[in-house]
Amino acid sequence: MEKLVLVIHVLAAIGVIGLVLLQHGKGADMGASFGSGASGSLFGVSGSSNFMSRATAGFVVVFFTTSLALAYMASNKAGHVSVVKSHAGQVVGAEKAVPAAKPEAPAAEVVPK
Repeated sequence: MEKLVLVIHVLAAIGVIGLVLLQHGKGADMGASFGSGASGSLFGVSGSSNFMSRATAGFVVVFFTTSLALAYMASNKAGHVSVVKSHAGQVVGAEKAVPAAKPEAPAAEVVPK
């Protein structure tokens, strides 16, 4: 199930990227009037923005839905341990008490003859 949602997520991301790159900005018609390109498009001037903006909105909704679904699936995996819950009882900056080392008795001094 997770693999299917991931494939849909990647396809939605590619769809959003593609549609955003295909749309022209608000200032594109100004440049077209000075000879830098054609002002019309494949679907017509007004038709393309409506169709493409609705398609982009649809892909964005799918993208966000699959993002939430993937996050939910990742948080509810079997054997998943939350980092926050695992460290809930610990105090930040607290050090473990280390018992003081007992001083060793000095070794007998060896005097050379």
